[in-house]
Amino acid sequence: MTDIISWHAHVYFDQATRDAAWALRETIEARFGGRLEIGRFHERPVGPHPMWSYQLAFGPELLAELFAWLTLNHGTLDVFLHPNTGDALRDHRDAAAWIGRSYPLKLAALGG
Repeated sequence: MTDIISWHAHVYFDQATRDAAWALRETIEARFGGRLEIGRFHERPVGPHPMWSYQLAFGPELLAELFAWLTLNHGTLDVFLHPNTGDALRDHRDAAAWIGRSYPLKLAALGG
């Protein structure tokens, strides 16, 4: 079995939901502060992600709490979660979870 080193959650948005995504980001920062890292606010698709997004990077100890909180507080935004095990293709394709709607990823960006 491969160990999970950390987790990423990617909050997806577009031009119509940009303000809601920013408001959620500020709420996450206030609530989870120093327990996670919030990545750049990408207003274009990046890597395997088909929509605009920002990343939340966190350790395994925060998974249950953050997953539960995002499930109840994501609003109209969609969230993609995946572990980081060192096998990016598997992590994104086979071991991921969605809150809200799911989208096809651009797996070629990961060698898939």
